[in-house]
Amino acid sequence: MRLRRLPQLLLLPLLSLPLLAQPAQPADGSPTFRVPAAALSAHVKVIAYGDQRFHDHMNFMIANPKARVALVEKIAQEKPDAVQMSGDVPYKGTDPADYANYRDETKSWRDQNLRIYPALGNHELSGGADKGVENWWNAFPELRGMRWYSVALGDRIALIQLDSNSDLIPGSKQILWLRTQLAALPPSVDFVMISLHHPPVADIQTRLHVDHNPRPNEIALRDFLSQTAPTLHAAIVVTAGHIHNYERTQLDGVTYLVSGGGGAEPYPVERTAPDLYQDPSFPNFHYVRFELEGDQLKATMFRLADPDAPKPVWQEKDHFIIHKK
Repeated sequence: MRLRRLPQLLLLPLLSLPLLAQPAQPADGSPTFRVPAAALSAHVKVIAYGDQRFHDHMNFMIANPKARVALVEKIAQEKPDAVQMSGDVPYKGTDPADYANYRDETKSWRDQNLRIYPALGNHELSGGADKGVENWWNAFPELRGMRWYSVALGDRIALIQLDSNSDLIPGSKQILWLRTQLAALPPSVDFVMISLHHPPVADIQTRLHVDHNPRPNEIALRDFLSQTAPTLHAAIVVTAGHIHNYERTQLDGVTYLVSGGGGAEPYPVERTAPDLYQDPSFPNFHYVRFELEGDQLKATMFRLADPDAPKPVWQEKDHFIIHKK
C-alpha cells in the first residue's frame, strides 16, 4: 500500500524538516496530498495571493520588500489552514539566494507550521527552465518530480495547483490530468480552488503591460472550465497572478481572480466592464482570505493601505461569496 503524507510546511530542506517519500501522481484522479478534516479549523481558512518576488531585502526596484514582509506577517496572524501561492515566489528562480530570502522573510510561517502550496510562475524559470525547476524542487522537496498537483483539504475543499508554463491546451498531459481530477471529485467536495500564474481571464490592457493579457494557453483552460463547470457538483474559483494588481470576474459560473499583489512592482490596470472590482485605489498590495462557513465560501480582499506607513493599516476592499451548488 502506497502511503502519502501531506507536508505541514513546504520550505527549504536545509531547515532540518524530514524529507518525505516523493509521491507519484495518482492515475485514478485521487489527490496528490491529503489533509484530514480533523487537522483543520472549524471554519477552514485559505489564503490566496501571488507575485511576491522574494529577493534582496534592500532592492525596491523589482518589488517592495516592506509591503512583502507586511503581507507575510499579516497572513501569519490569520493562522490559515493553507496558503495558495500563484507563482513568482522568487524574482530569479535560478538564484538560490532568492529562496534563502523567502526562507528568511517567512520565518513566522515556519514557526506556525503553515501549509504552503506554491504554483510555478515564469520567474521561477527565470535564467533557465531546467535549473529553475530544480531550485523550485529543492525549495519545496515534497513536490519533486511534479509541476502540478492537488490537495484534498479536508472533505469539502479541493486545491489544485497548475503550471501555466506548461501546456493547458486540449489533449495536453496537464489538461487530461485536470479532467481526471475533476471527474474523480468525491461527492463531499463543495469547492474547487484552482491556482496558477498566468491569468485565464483579466481586464484586457491596451496601453501598458499588454503582454500580460490572457494568452491562448490559459484561454484554453478558461474554455475547458466553461464547458466542465456546469457538469460538476462543486463550485470553482480560479486565482492567478502575473498582473501585479487585483481583479475579479465571473464567467460561466466560475469565479476568476487576479491576485498579484504579493509585493512585486505594482501594475496599474485599465478596468473593463466585466471586472467586478472597480475601486481606483493603487497600488494594490493585498491577499485574499477564503473562509468556509456552512454552505458558503466567504472571501475578503485585504489591501495594505499605505506601504510606506510606519505601521501597516489594512483595508477590507472587496467581499464576495461563493455558494455551494
